[in-house]
Amino acid sequence: MSNSALDPVVQRLREEISELDASILDAVNARLELVAALRRHKDEVGLPFVDPDRERRLLDDLARANRGPLSDEGLRELFCELLDITKREVAGDGGPPDA
Repeated sequence: MSNSALDPVVQRLREEISELDASILDAVNARLELVAALRRHKDEVGLPFVDPDRERRLLDDLARANRGPLSDEGLRELFCELLDITKREVAGDGGPPDA
């Protein structure tokens, strides 16, 4: 067993990180469910699924709201990846989304 495993501060911080990780996972899954509902609606009414202007506004809004320590570059990288994963997951085939 490593010394860090015995350190109570390390243990407490790791537990808090694990709790946040579980919350992030829940939030991502909830987001996927909402995006899937949005896609179904857009398909029903004949709207394109992907809206690049909306994605750009989302990233800009998040960048303005970000108080750190996550950098602007880190925020954009994180959310661009989340958007890409979301589109793949909602497309259901693991491939690129329909534009």
